Amino acid sequence: MSVWLPGAPCTPGACVEPAGSAAAVPRAVLRLAAVVALVLAGVVLTPLAGRIPAGLVRCWCRWIVRAAGVRVNITGDAAPTGGLLLVANHISWLDIPLLAAVRPARMLAKTEIRQWPVAGPLAARGGVLFIDRDRLRALPDTVGRIARALRDGQAVAVFPEGSTWCGRAQGHFRRAVFQAALDAHVPVQPVRIRYRVAGGAASTAPAFVGEDSLLASVWRVVSARGLVAEVEVPPAITPGSHRDRRALARAAEACSLPGTHQAGAPARREHRAVPGPAGHRHDPIGHVGRPRDVLQGFQ
Repeated sequence: MSVWLPGAPCTPGACVEPAGSAAAVPRAVLRLAAVVALVLAGVVLTPLAGRIPAGLVRCWCRWIVRAAGVRVNITGDAAPTGGLLLVANHISWLDIPLLAAVRPARMLAKTEIRQWPVAGPLAARGGVLFIDRDRLRALPDTVGRIARALRDGQAVAVFPEGSTWCGRAQGHFRRAVFQAALDAHVPVQPVRIRYRVAGGAASTAPAFVGEDSLLASVWRVVSARGLVAEVEVPPAITPGSHRDRRALARAAEACSLPGTHQAGAPARREHRAVPGPAGHRHDPIGHVGRPRDVLQGFQ
């Protein structure tokens, strides 16, 4: 793993509490089947992605989360049209459809996915942008390709922390991707994602961290009761409002923290200590086949 890749101390054993009251197994199986069916339908329709109305894509993404038994609550401003950089904090595999429910966007994926059977060609055909995570020298070219997509009026979605966190703590936003927004002179749309139980308490059950397996994480979600995904869309950060990518990244990061309501609000860090093995370093790219291979931030 490259030393410049960000890490997180979160692990399933240290950070993820049990889902609480569990649904009956038959209900969990039905939820899992519904999620798989919706995802497969999306895979089949990937070649037609450019012709499917954005409203239908947003609905489909919400259906995926809802099929998993998670209620979706999206509040705040409507995301701007035209070129747009979407950025959000990263907790769960559920973040991917939730972010697309705000506005469908091109995703960022590691270059190895391009070589995968079936998934590789489908990802490329669906407009995924690829990054070589092992070559720091390739970073300027990746930023340039993102900037070109933004200039063409497309939306690009990234999780700039570069790693999933449990939701009790949050990582710093890596700043390089914000250079693409500066170069293309497009707005940045921060998105704040939180998970809680129906009673109001925060929940880490949906978190997908450390060496957690995708199957274990998905099963934890579909077998839980009363999970709510809260997605808040603060005002977009307008082009030219920040002098450089560092200031822009800090402003976007501040908008992803609880208790902030305006783009560009002063950055606050309210991290709670997250226990974990000493020296533990989380690979933000994850192992082959994990959803965190799809969206990542970078230095």
